[in-house]
Amino acid sequence: MKQITAVAVTVLTAAAVAGAAPALADPAPQPDGPCSENLAGALTQLAEGPSYLECSSAPGNYRWTPFTGPYPTSDRWLSYGPAVTLHGQGMRNPEIRSGRWVAYPQDAGTTCTAEQSTVVSAGQVGPPQTTTGQPGQPLDFEVLPAVFSITLTGNCLWEAVH
Repeated sequence: MKQITAVAVTVLTAAAVAGAAPALADPAPQPDGPCSENLAGALTQLAEGPSYLECSSAPGNYRWTPFTGPYPTSDRWLSYGPAVTLHGQGMRNPEIRSGRWVAYPQDAGTTCTAEQSTVVSAGQVGPPQTTTGQPGQPLDFEVLPAVFSITLTGNCLWEAVH
């Protein structure tokens, strides 16, 4: 009887695991929540307004901490669910700089997409230009000079290439 019960528990456990929804590699960023070592130094934008978090490290302990600098400019950004919308060098105090960037999907099913609009003349912004990668593949693209705004989507780590 014990063997039959053990087999039944094993089968039920396997069925429950097989039917479970896939989990994200990291939970959605939140103040004092954990972040992965590969995100160290990255900034992200919270969905509830222009609040920013930075993946900071203490030895062996990576946590999302509120960004305390005057302007959230970074060479590393994380988009994870809600879109991250940043201002570029077409405005004062840019959050993202022009140049070559690579977006790294954080899971195999993620597609990284960047939609950017540039300043075409004083007070005028051109139509959005969209660059989309393939699911699970890095996206190599240019943040355009004089970019007014850029919206980053997908569960992706965005890094400037120096």
